[in-house]
Amino acid sequence: MTENAFTRRDNDNSDSNSNSEDGGRGVGRMTERGAGVAAGTVLVTSGTGKTGRRVVERLTALGVPVRSGSRTGEVPFDWQDASGWAAALRGVRAAYVAYYPDLAVPGAAEAMATFGRTAEACGVRRVVLLSGRGEPQAVVAEEALRGAAGTVEVTVVRSAFFAQNFNEGALLDGVLGGEVVFPAGTTAEPFLDLDDLADVVVAALTGDGHAGAVYELTGPRSLTFAEAAEELGRAAGRPVRYVPVTGPAYASLLEEFGVSGPEAGFLAELFASLLDGHNTATTDEVKRVLGREPKDFTVFAREAAGDGSWHG
Repeated sequence: MTENAFTRRDNDNSDSNSNSEDGGRGVGRMTERGAGVAAGTVLVTSGTGKTGRRVVERLTALGVPVRSGSRTGEVPFDWQDASGWAAALRGVRAAYVAYYPDLAVPGAAEAMATFGRTAEACGVRRVVLLSGRGEPQAVVAEEALRGAAGTVEVTVVRSAFFAQNFNEGALLDGVLGGEVVFPAGTTAEPFLDLDDLADVVVAALTGDGHAGAVYELTGPRSLTFAEAAEELGRAAGRPVRYVPVTGPAYASLLEEFGVSGPEAGFLAELFASLLDGHNTATTDEVKRVLGREPKDFTVFAREAAGDGSWHG
């Protein structure tokens, strides 16, 4: 998935818990790569979401002019209303694209094609697209963007599950309640810290040498959800356990919490396809781009606990 409320979706209408983060991490590496398009304005779609706000913070710290797009912000940008995209892209040199609701949903490829054509027409030089790791339908949307964007440089960042789903996303309530309910079985996942993802995105937006690249980003090791729950419990100072459920049972649970039947079914089916073991292996892409190791899940959990994420 790209970034839904449960895995990798940037919901720019939601308020996230604040995390302390070093906005300067990786800055030296980015600068060494060259000025790139840093002198021009960068549009960040879903600019108030989990990844978008981190990208905005880092670009601002670098002195890069930023246009933060969202459905209700100063720069109107709504993935469901293409009529406003040209206005948001006009005068922009680069754009970070975090599509909502998900690159794997019906209509995403068409939206990416429209965005690509609009970006080229507006003179955009570079686009960095957030995508999902190991998602065939997301690849279709990626290719639609590439095919329509013409001369625009496109970089794709495919992400593993966000570690921050446990303190900013839909799994937060489970951690607070001591039970993380999810249809992952015993499959291990190399959870990615969003600080690392944001640093890679900013490097690709502002530096040279990333055009046409596809980066598959993971954390440094893979953990089962049961192991992750144990780590979270140790950091939070209270027991947290993982409760595995079937896909249909999870879909029913989502519906109880107000998710529509079709979306709940889509999410359950998607998790079944993602959590079959084919995404378990780690990659060295974070180190290759930034010149440093990605953040370990234990460090994430300790920092999140220190920030008060699980004091509720």
